[in-house]
Amino acid sequence: MSHPSDEVTLELLREWGLPDPGESKKERGRVMVVGGSRRSPGAVLLAGEAALRVGAGRLGLVVPASIEARLGAVMPEAGVLSLPTHATDPIAGPLRDELRSADAVLVGPGFDDADETRATLLAVAEAGVAVLVLDAFALGILPGVERGLLPAALVLNPNEEEAGILLGRDLGDDRIADLREIARRYDAVVNCYGDIATPEGTVWRVAAGGPGLGTSGSGDVLAGAITGFAARGVDPARAAVWGSWAHATAGDRLTARTGIGFLARELPAELSLAVADALGPPA
Repeated sequence: MSHPSDEVTLELLREWGLPDPGESKKERGRVMVVGGSRRSPGAVLLAGEAALRVGAGRLGLVVPASIEARLGAVMPEAGVLSLPTHATDPIAGPLRDELRSADAVLVGPGFDDADETRATLLAVAEAGVAVLVLDAFALGILPGVERGLLPAALVLNPNEEEAGILLGRDLGDDRIADLREIARRYDAVVNCYGDIATPEGTVWRVAAGGPGLGTSGSGDVLAGAITGFAARGVDPARAAVWGSWAHATAGDRLTARTGIGFLARELPAELSLAVADALGPPA
C-alpha cells in the first residue's frame, strides 16, 4: 500500500519561517553534542559546527576525557566538557546543569561502544534535557531503552541500516509505512534519507540531495543541523525537515560546484548559504 507524503518546497519553508535570531547568541539557543571516541573524535566537531552554521547561538561538546583537550584546540567556538570517567557514573554538577539548560542535546556521533553509549544516553536523559536528538550508536541501542526514560521531544536520525534495527527487520517496499511505524513505536520524529515521519502519521519528503552525500561524516552534519534548528526553538518535526532540507541542498550545491568527492567537513559552510537562500525573497 502506498502512503503519500508532502514534498518539502521553498514555499513551505518560507511559510514556516524560522524564529527571529534576536540580537544575542543566547537568543538563538544552546546545543550540546554528546559523543566522540579516540577512534572517531571528529564526529562531534562536524555535528557541532553544523548546529552553529544553521544558526544556533552556543555550542557545548561533551566527550570522553581522553579526547577533551584535543577538541578544545580544534573548535574554539565550543565549550568542551568531559563525560564521567565511568559510563555508569551519574552526570552531576556543572555538566548536569549544562545539559538541563541546553535547548537541544544530540547524543551519538562518534561513539563506538554499545554498552557505554547506552549508559551515557540514560545518564543524559536522567539529567532532564528539553529536546533529544539521537544518531549513530545511540540508535543501535535504542530498542533496549525504555521510552519513558527519555524526554517527550525526541528526534531519531537513522540511516537505512539503523532504521532496520529500530524496526526489528529490514525496511520493506513500503518505506513510508515502515518509518511511520518507527515513529509510532518510539513516539518520536524520524528522519531517514529525506523522509520525515511523525508519530501522528504526517510525512514530508525532501527531494534534494544525491550520491555525494554518501560520504564519511555526512550523517553527523545532518544530525547537527537538525539539533541546531531544534535549539533555535523550531518544533522537532519542522527542525528535522529544515535540517534534512538544508543538508541535502548543501550537498547539491557542492555537487554542482565540485562533483562527487566532496568531504563532509565542506558541508557545514554550505548550510548557512542554503538557509539564507531559503529565507530570501521568492524568485
